[in-house]
Amino acid sequence: MSKNNCLINADSSSKTLLKYLLSFAVGGLLGDVFLHLLPEASDHMLRTGMSSRNVQLYLGLWTLIGILCFAFTESFFSHVSKHNEVMGYLNLLANGFDNLTHGVAVGASFLVSIKMGLFTTFAIAVHEIPHEIGDFAILIKSGFNKWQAVRAQVYIAGVTVLGSLIILLADSADAVGIKTLWILPFTSGGFLHISLVSILPELLSEPDLWQSVKQTLFIIFGVSVMAFVNLLAD
Repeated sequence: MSKNNCLINADSSSKTLLKYLLSFAVGGLLGDVFLHLLPEASDHMLRTGMSSRNVQLYLGLWTLIGILCFAFTESFFSHVSKHNEVMGYLNLLANGFDNLTHGVAVGASFLVSIKMGLFTTFAIAVHEIPHEIGDFAILIKSGFNKWQAVRAQVYIAGVTVLGSLIILLADSADAVGIKTLWILPFTSGGFLHISLVSILPELLSEPDLWQSVKQTLFIIFGVSVMAFVNLLAD
């Protein structure tokens, strides 16, 4: 086999693997939204004394605002940058919001007790492992090389520390929690846009039936992993 043929086969294999990882990312993002972020946001709101009707309205509105904000942002920046590049930065933005809420949760749990803080930190770390795999694939698809993707994820993970510091320096963890209730549904809207608008259409354009089936299985696998991790964390 010639060197050129080897390179072509290697490139084809890399693209196929990336599509599988992107499929996993779609499932992971959808699982994160519907099995973790929105249920957690609902629980937080109910604990503040909001009625069920108001919780539903609040969740729906902020999720829609998140979808529209990310859609308009992508549309605007797509005129000055490549679509894939914009998708990567939008994903980092959504993860920044997500990590901020994680930091708030960690900081608040440490205010209760060191044991509770350590448990919460472990639960969030376990939850983030499959999420980070999908995020890595999205960044690679967006044009980041491997080291750039890793560095970007490390920087965004630092937002968790910021969230913890906000709680630890605040007078009241409950007050901060109430003021940040909008972040979870807003982030959910961002993740929905990235998964269903930015990634899924390209996966649906796959002409090979067997490849489409395998991509669908990876989406289901992504949802299943997030479901398992959420059960484990509970």
